[in-house]
Amino acid sequence: MAEPAYVRIAGEYARRIRGRELPPGIQLPSYAEIAQQNGVSDIVVRRAIELLQSQGLVRSVRRRGVFVADRPDLVRISPERQMESAERSFQNESDRAIQVERSKEQIVAADDLAEALGVPAGEQITHVVTRATEDGRPISISDTYHPRDVADISEATFLEETIADQLPVPAHADWLRTTPGDLVKTIHQRFLSSDGRVIMISDISYPRDRYDAFVFRMALK
Repeated sequence: MAEPAYVRIAGEYARRIRGRELPPGIQLPSYAEIAQQNGVSDIVVRRAIELLQSQGLVRSVRRRGVFVADRPDLVRISPERQMESAERSFQNESDRAIQVERSKEQIVAADDLAEALGVPAGEQITHVVTRATEDGRPISISDTYHPRDVADISEATFLEETIADQLPVPAHADWLRTTPGDLVKTIHQRFLSSDGRVIMISDISYPRDRYDAFVFRMALK
């Protein structure tokens, strides 16, 4: 799926802000300048700025312009990042070296997974493990499951997410190198079609200090 222009522009500015190329307090170019530089309309630029504001990266001052926030926070956004690859999502958050690894296998759906996906127990489903590092530090691991006839989340209309601070499952604890007993930030996702069919479920773990805040927009279409 092609990345929306406003997400691309916001991602470029986010990397420059978090990399301190644009330090706190500096003023961004005007809407017209950003639009001309990127060959887009002012409306697209406005959406990009709104996304940066929702991420805590910039602030708008009436009659003066848009400025880099005094303390840019690392904020996880939904669903914009859900429609991106993991590589793009993390690169939009950081100017550091991002490495993403995936493994994929067909497994037999145990009772709990079969019920969650709405498929018969014992049916073959697809299991994808995605691991991400930033400058060699593990920052994310996820287990994603979907029926074999589902290729990706493009069929999804809605996204549900449940966030919790809890003990990670052993595989996630090993990847994130957590101390026994330490909590991590976990997100359970369900991607659903317009008729309520579960397209995909995913369980993601991050270091507890990875994000300062979470922003949600549930409708995907």
